[in-house]
Amino acid sequence: MAITDINTYAHLSEADVAELGRELDAMRRRIEADRGERDARYLRRTITAQRLVEAAGRLVLWNNKTRSEWVVGTALLAVAKMIENMELGHNVMHGQWDWMNDPEVHSSSWEWDMVCAAPDWKHSHNVVHHKYTNVIGMDEDLGYGVMRITRDEPWRAKHLGGPFINVFLAATFEWGIALHDLALKDVVSGKRSWADAKPQVMPFLHKVRRQLTKDYVLFPALSGKRAGRTLSANLTANLARNLWTYVVIFCGHFPDGAEKFTLESIENETPGQWYLRQMLGTANFKAGKAMAFMSGNLCYQIEHHLFPDLPSNRYAEMSREIREICARYDLPYTTGSLPRQYWLSLRTIWKLALPDRFLTATADDAPETASERRFAVPAVTAAVGEHGGNLRRGLKTAIADARRSRRTVAASA
Repeated sequence: MAITDINTYAHLSEADVAELGRELDAMRRRIEADRGERDARYLRRTITAQRLVEAAGRLVLWNNKTRSEWVVGTALLAVAKMIENMELGHNVMHGQWDWMNDPEVHSSSWEWDMVCAAPDWKHSHNVVHHKYTNVIGMDEDLGYGVMRITRDEPWRAKHLGGPFINVFLAATFEWGIALHDLALKDVVSGKRSWADAKPQVMPFLHKVRRQLTKDYVLFPALSGKRAGRTLSANLTANLARNLWTYVVIFCGHFPDGAEKFTLESIENETPGQWYLRQMLGTANFKAGKAMAFMSGNLCYQIEHHLFPDLPSNRYAEMSREIREICARYDLPYTTGSLPRQYWLSLRTIWKLALPDRFLTATADDAPETASERRFAVPAVTAAVGEHGGNLRRGLKTAIADARRSRRTVAASA
């Protein structure tokens, strides 16, 4: 099922993994030492641009009279919300800009423009998801508790609704994220008392009230007779932001090649193995500068999971070095076009909604679920290459060999 021995799965020796960790540690130190004015300038320009776009959208919607004005104002507002959510809120609350010692952009003080309260998100995302990325039983972002995205989760009849739940989650993504850390089902079932949950739930309700008042009462009221048009514009802008955020997150976590891990895999986990798990458990999608900016640079999800608290504007340059490292250690660098990565994510959701008897690949060698048992010979191989020992026979070659073997067997059958 999921990966238990990450060294064996990656076809790397203990020494290889330790060296990988040292290289990535050195990379971190180099970027940290190089942070400075150009990074701060990027952030300040991003904040200014986001505020100008939002102000322009609000101004157009203030007295919108025609359909074209509604479309322009809604589009501007949606873009502003996407930038605030992805490139600002997400990255600021990761602590990427704490080094500036500016209280306006510090992870401890930022509150974003969505119903999810910042403290709840920082716990479920920064503390749990990034530490235990794709570890079965620890990372609740694996299907968000409502969908089956790995065969390690036994099939149940409720999973038949996965494709439909997926559509609903996409449209209401900010609400799904907001409720994610509250564990309200435990309160309903009696596993958690209201007295214990109340200190967390009440700030969430205050945040919801503030957001609903701002978007659906205050700004529509300022439009007077155009209140209904402004309200619908705000609804549409929030929907667009939700859909875009959902697509970006799913493309970085659920395509083929984003592997899952057992609890046993993180027992006595070394720094090198943690890095390796982030590299194997995430996926990128190809994007130009504009799309990278609009995604909060999460088209570089691999780089983000390796260094979640380094400035996002550095991910593009870091990706070139990460690709080189993957090539030297013969590791896959999982990426593809945005449509392809999203399609692979959808395929997993649709496929695993069905009982296992309808699935063809084995539980250890399926596109969405793999383990070290997918290889005929699960021994660690670190063959010396022809360029000073820098080339290894690692996971990338092992996967290609396994595919050729399966094709050969199928052809001879």
